[in-house]
This record gives sequence, C-alpha cells and structure tokens, in this order.
Amino acid sequence: MRMRPTLAWTPPEDLPPGTTDWEPVAEALGAGGVLVLSGAGLSTESGIPDYRGEGGSLSRHTPMTYQEFTASAPARRRYWARSHLGWRTFGRARPNAGHRAVAAFGRHGLLSGVITQNVDGLHQAAGSEDVVELHGSLDRVVCLSCGAFSPRRELARRLEEANAGFAPVAAGINPDGDADLTDEQVGDFRVVPCAACGGVLKPDVVFFGESVPPGRVEHCRALVRRSTALLVLGSSLTVMSGLRFVRQAAQEAKPVWIVNLSPTRGDAHAVARVGLPLGATLTAVAQRVGVEVGVSGASAGAGGRGGVDAGS
Repeated sequence: MRMRPTLAWTPPEDLPPGTTDWEPVAEALGAGGVLVLSGAGLSTESGIPDYRGEGGSLSRHTPMTYQEFTASAPARRRYWARSHLGWRTFGRARPNAGHRAVAAFGRHGLLSGVITQNVDGLHQAAGSEDVVELHGSLDRVVCLSCGAFSPRRELARRLEEANAGFAPVAAGINPDGDADLTDEQVGDFRVVPCAACGGVLKPDVVFFGESVPPGRVEHCRALVRRSTALLVLGSSLTVMSGLRFVRQAAQEAKPVWIVNLSPTRGDAHAVARVGLPLGATLTAVAQRVGVEVGVSGASAGAGGRGGVDAGS
C-alpha cells in the first residue's frame, strides 16, 4: 500500500503554544539515550530550503509523486532534468551548526540513534554515524527493473555526456534536490537508462505517494523502544512517515521534545515545542551539557559523499 501524499496541514486552534525555554531539552540530552528525528528544517541553515516553513518550497513547487514518475516518460524527463541541475547545487551544501551539534551529541554517547527524513547526507558529512535515512538518499540510484544500485555521481557523469551544454538558470532548489525549471528549460533533455539492463532509473529516495520500506520502519520503531526520549529537530511532522514515531514514543510514555520554529502536527504529543532557530539553540544546548561542537571536517554533503524526502 502506498501513502497518499499529505502536502498541507493546518494547526488546530487548541494546539499548545511553543516556548523559548530550551533548558529541559538540555536536561533530557544530559541524561542520555535520546533518539533524534530530523527534518528539512535542520538543513535550511545549509542553504537547502524546507517544504513548509516560511518561504518553503511547497508554496511554489509540487513534488514528483511515485505514481507520476513510474507512469509517465515525460514526467521522468522533467524530473531528471530538474534533479540533474539541482544536484550540482545540492551537492555543494555543507553541514551547519545543527548537524554538527547532533554529531557531537552522538560522539559523547548522549544519543540512542539518529533518524532523518532528509535525503541530503548532511548528518553523515557532519560526522554522525549509523544514521537511518528514512526517505533514502539522493546520492544513490536504483533501477526499477533489475534492482541494481549505482552511485549518483556515475549517473551525473552519464547525464552530462548525454546533455552537453545543459545549463539553464533555475528559479530555486527544493529539499528533494529538484530545481525549479519551466517546460521550455527542460526542453528535449535526454534521460539515460540503467547501464546493466536498460531499465528505468530512480533516485533511491521515497517519493511522495510511496511507502517507506517496512523493514526500515520496524528498525526505527525498535530505536524508539530503546530510547529514553525523542527529540524532533526541524520537522513539521505533516507526513505520517515521521509522525508515527512521535505517536509511538508518546504511547510508550517516552517524553517528546520538538525544536521547530513553526507549530507541528506532533505538538499535541510533545512535552513542549521550542520555537527557536535550530543552529543557535542546539549549540547552546551543547554548551550546557559540556559538549564541544567544533567545526566539521567533512568537505561536502550528498554530492561530496559520492557513494550512496520525501518531505518533512
């Protein structure tokens, strides 16, 4: 069964108000065993816009759905033209203070794990280990026919060769790495097939309208069960893929803390939502618990990792 895309959520009038007191978050982290669940809002300070925040990409852009991608060759052409251009910019993103703080919490043994709804690889670039990429990663490509995986950098090289001189100016870049291009800018962009079998290639990410693999969901549920608390960072929790873990934590009497500027669909299940910018807040929390954030030594995000949604 595939999920119906949920692109919008309207906060109810009786939603608990946010707070600016981050001290309880520091206390929870100081006790250890905290599971982090991150969303697109964590990467905005790296120059990657989110979906639903102020100026979010959904105000100008409707993400590709799995059904449209698999059913329509013209849709795949539009997607790959826009994604190929977006990849050049997306891959230059660097981890910000929020990513570095999460990595520092992990190094100091304060976390039970990290689940991210993001597909940008910035947690790993900052030094976090064993990150569960709930919606996959943009730097992997999978063939829908034979199931073969290949690095995105390899596909980028093949697309460059097939579309020499393709360099339109995009109106913007979206959290899924998709650039905003008109049909005229897409033109007759050439899509390349799987090098192994000639099948259709798809980024190894969970599109809107597609389900997260069941095994991955169960792994995340196990992480929730083993945690002492859940810390949500930069996610509106509009889609069920992330919200279900907030509901699970609440049902298991695990405290849920949310750091997000805007109200979220999970606020009713949380102890509190801290409505402050993530980078500065997590840096302050790190200082309070005696963790040095430092500066990431990684050179790049998704594009820089070179090996290897989805909305928040």
